[in-house]
Amino acid sequence: MMAELPSQMIAIEIAEPGGAHMLRPTHRSVPVPSGREILVRVRAAGVNRPDVVQRQGNYAPPPGASDIPGLEIAGDIVALGDEVERYRIGDQVMALLAGGGYAEYAVVHETNALPLPKGYGYIEAAAIPETFFTVWHNVFERGGLKSGETLLVHGGSSGIGTTAIQLGKAFGAHVIATAGSPEKCEACLKLGAEKAVNYREEDFVAAVKEATGGKGADVILDMVGGDYVDRNYKAAAEDGRIVQIAFLNGAKATVNVGILMTRRLTHTGSTLRPRSVEFKAGIAHQLEAKVWPLLAERQVAPVMDMIFPFKDAWRAHERMESSKHIGKIVLDVA
Repeated sequence: MMAELPSQMIAIEIAEPGGAHMLRPTHRSVPVPSGREILVRVRAAGVNRPDVVQRQGNYAPPPGASDIPGLEIAGDIVALGDEVERYRIGDQVMALLAGGGYAEYAVVHETNALPLPKGYGYIEAAAIPETFFTVWHNVFERGGLKSGETLLVHGGSSGIGTTAIQLGKAFGAHVIATAGSPEKCEACLKLGAEKAVNYREEDFVAAVKEATGGKGADVILDMVGGDYVDRNYKAAAEDGRIVQIAFLNGAKATVNVGILMTRRLTHTGSTLRPRSVEFKAGIAHQLEAKVWPLLAERQVAPVMDMIFPFKDAWRAHERMESSKHIGKIVLDVA
């Protein structure tokens, strides 16, 4: 059933690969939901590193996904496909998308949307899906983090990092984080990290070994890559699990495979964006059952950095590329 909707909407497109000013407002047709899809009037959209990489021309959207950037939104449901089971028009939701979030309207399969946690508005809610889905899958499902284990989080002050610190602590892990300034390290400590390592001044391998009595980290969440890969092997505990989610310092590395063998390490990795609707639905189910109560009680919450007007998306990208942010950057679409 369709409500009366405009045929056109404003979206932020990538005019051509390049710098932040390549993000420009444009007019696009409002998408039409079908099957179990819902149409959301977007009120806020999260900004993530993959959006920047896509804008630069290095991360094409998966087949069938919108070319408009944006992987997470929050807003109101304004239209339903004819097979929608859970939601009704007017429901407030947040959602994980494969693309299309920088727009006034976005369509998503209902299983990849979740209700706003109690007490959350659109801006905060839009800062949740991408990082919480990513951390849950990579730290807890792929990494198998257990209570009492040590989690090393690289980029601890990023959106992913601040989420990983909080969730690791909430589920009983000892968390160590790396960050690039005293201010960022202090933010990590306030979120629950037991130690924060300024990687510009300290060797994180030595710091992790010292903090763990020589044992090392059981799970390492890494978005740096490059020379960090071999160093992660040295910082890991026996039977440690290293989970790769990005490679800001490069996709290629020289490693000592002997360490991987003798310490029985597992090095895995994943990208979330191209995974199936069904796969993401499974993560959504786990999050709603195990993490949504923590969000409602504010035991965990997105760390908010800056909010930008929708048409100033280029400024949000400049903020992210400056690496001065602590936590999440969000566009106010409403």
